[in-house]
Amino acid sequence: MILNTSFARELAAHLLDINAVVLRPNDPFTWTSGWNSPIYCDNRLTLRYPEIRNEIENEFTEIIEKKFNDIDVVTGTATAGIPHAAWVSANLNKPMAYVRAKAKAHGMGNQIEGGVKKGESTVVIEDLISTGGSAISVVEALQFVGANVEAVLSIFTYGFDKATQRFSDIDVPVYTLTDYKTLVNVAVEKGIITGDDLDLLSSWRDHPEVWPDSPEEE
Repeated sequence: MILNTSFARELAAHLLDINAVVLRPNDPFTWTSGWNSPIYCDNRLTLRYPEIRNEIENEFTEIIEKKFNDIDVVTGTATAGIPHAAWVSANLNKPMAYVRAKAKAHGMGNQIEGGVKKGESTVVIEDLISTGGSAISVVEALQFVGANVEAVLSIFTYGFDKATQRFSDIDVPVYTLTDYKTLVNVAVEKGIITGDDLDLLSSWRDHPEVWPDSPEEE
């Protein structure tokens, strides 16, 4: 869910301008999953631009203050969500934690660093949601120790139906600063892509696992 549509468009333009998001509908990328994709997103590039990252943290902070002001801890996903969670927790003067993809094989064997106690409430800061798997694994790790996860906040989402359903299944809302549809619309307005590319981009969003082929008729 996008709460600030004006900022969503502004952020989409920023991501395109700094090549944090690159659109190539006629020369697709290949993801590690093996999917062909007309888009590549690397929001870690926002770390190089203080003005942009400050806008991101301020928007995250505003969402939390309006909807989740009583949370105990701000939690980041490892590794891309960590710096954003740190800045947001500083804005809010709240404790901060982050969750590894899996527990360490040495030392204390922690998966959750910084610490979230049983019964404490938190929001999860993520940079990118695709299928939702990585963010959901973080939510499940927090729930396992007894934390109450109020929401997941993301810089960008592709808006896949699969991810929407997965978050619905665990009853955790997702708030995103901008999304794929907004970004494509801004890219057309900026002349980065043409109207002729829209069908390709739309078909990928609907069926990313088989794109650029059409799904077989049942």
